[in-house]
Amino acid sequence: MAYSDFKLAQVIQYFGLIVHEEFRIFAGFPKEKFSDLLSTILKENVDLAVAINTEKARSEMIISPILLDVRRKLDNKISLFSGVDFNVDNARGLNGFCGFLISLSQEQLFIRAPAITLVETKNENLKSGLGQCIAEMIAAQLFNEIQGNTIKTIYGVISVGTIWQFLKLVNDNVYIDLSEYYIRDIEQILGILVNALRQN
Repeated sequence: MAYSDFKLAQVIQYFGLIVHEEFRIFAGFPKEKFSDLLSTILKENVDLAVAINTEKARSEMIISPILLDVRRKLDNKISLFSGVDFNVDNARGLNGFCGFLISLSQEQLFIRAPAITLVETKNENLKSGLGQCIAEMIAAQLFNEIQGNTIKTIYGVISVGTIWQFLKLVNDNVYIDLSEYYIRDIEQILGILVNALRQN
């Protein structure tokens, strides 16, 4: 079993999680201005990525530039990994590839705790990524514990590039924001990502 094998109901039951479904959980986070560079990239890439309509195109042309802008806003003091193998506990199915992983460590040659944000890319259906993303968040929580560098909250993101959904994991409580954030709300998307990282 691997992250991608988990469905939502299955991951909740298997790990004994308590689910909280709420709207606009992250609405209190202030918006963040986007850079001229990101503005240009999105103007050039969004329509093209949607036309190509593959997970890879959406990941490379939309999601990656946004996450790189977040990294710049934080003075490159976080590490960002793309398509990384993140094997934490094979026996419990906490293994496989993560679309993107952000750590509060500046170490870029390998993943070092604390892992804080997992971003899972999907082609069209956000809901299909919930189980996988939550499994990756649990793995990050365990990874941080093993490395002796725990943080209170792990964040998760599921995105098709043009639509984003956010989650957070605190102990065994998983909070799913039922609101969807569209690419036209890029300042709000950036605000959630940047401020979630700044809080830690």
